[in-house]
Amino acid sequence: MATEYVLRMGDGKRVFMTKDKIKEEAIAGAANAVDYGLVPDLSGDEIDKIIEICTMPGKSVAVEFGMEVPVTHDISTIRLDGDQGNSGVGIPSSRLVGMMMHERAFGADTMELGHIDYSYKPVKPIVSNECQAMEVAQQNMIVPLFYGAMPNMGLYYTPDGPFENPGDLLKAFKLDEAFASMEHSAEHLTRDIVWIMQKLYASGADGVNLDTTGAAGDADAYGTLTAVKALREEFPDMYIEVGMAGESIIGMHGMLEFEGSILAGLWPHQQVALAEKAGASIFGPVVNTNTSRSFPWNLARAITFIKECSKVSKIPLHVDMGMGVGGIPMLETPPIDAVTRASKAMVEMTNVDGL
Repeated sequence: MATEYVLRMGDGKRVFMTKDKIKEEAIAGAANAVDYGLVPDLSGDEIDKIIEICTMPGKSVAVEFGMEVPVTHDISTIRLDGDQGNSGVGIPSSRLVGMMMHERAFGADTMELGHIDYSYKPVKPIVSNECQAMEVAQQNMIVPLFYGAMPNMGLYYTPDGPFENPGDLLKAFKLDEAFASMEHSAEHLTRDIVWIMQKLYASGADGVNLDTTGAAGDADAYGTLTAVKALREEFPDMYIEVGMAGESIIGMHGMLEFEGSILAGLWPHQQVALAEKAGASIFGPVVNTNTSRSFPWNLARAITFIKECSKVSKIPLHVDMGMGVGGIPMLETPPIDAVTRASKAMVEMTNVDGL
């Protein structure tokens, strides 16, 4: 009887697979990426490498000596003091204490200050408080400390914002009104990101993390990239990290362009080119996890996409690896066996610069 290995489904469920089944799933996952993204397939040796990593003994694995990479953090201390429904652990602590714990106890390579709402729009009324918090944190820490939040353009739509929800308008076939709402929201998003980071950069921030870019579709990506371009022009030395929300930019608008390229439908290897043009220092590509497919399927698919992204990128890549991305199961507390195997494969097989 063939040996079975403990693996996961995309929702975290534990399953058992033989090497033949793992190979079958990995080949299918890579083929899916090839079909959708029109990227090169994995070689036989690369499929074998995935099988090797999936079947390694031990609950967790690690990269080979000399292949260690730095890690950038998003959401920062919310991982500690946030509620468990938001991937936190509910430990009451200040943001400063949480950041210092990450630096001095957890060995974090970078950290970021972020508001509990973790979106740029809610920061506007309290930007002075955030500036003070940034200044105090910088006086107490050594590792690079960014300001991070999500563009989260959905907050500009009703009932949270001033512009009518384009989803409702599209359902009513009010296309021109829907497009106008997205375009106006993107303008406000750009303005808010730039204004907030002008304040935070003057208060000592080492840079900015634009997390989950494109979550509200191509207008969200447009507003964010336009903000990156404006910040780069004003602050040539600012460290700007752009992390994506999904493997493909959703065409809510469908006709928006940035630097001559239509944003809708772009895959990671195409997204990074626009991030470069905008002036990003570093890019965080995403490959979403399919919860109904196996870990080998999701991992091979993620590797296939990111391998091509890494090949064409002229700026460093810190691929998004966490809950529901990068081959890792979509689970509030992702299992360590899947996290370490996905991270090892990503680093050793795609030549990325960090996670």
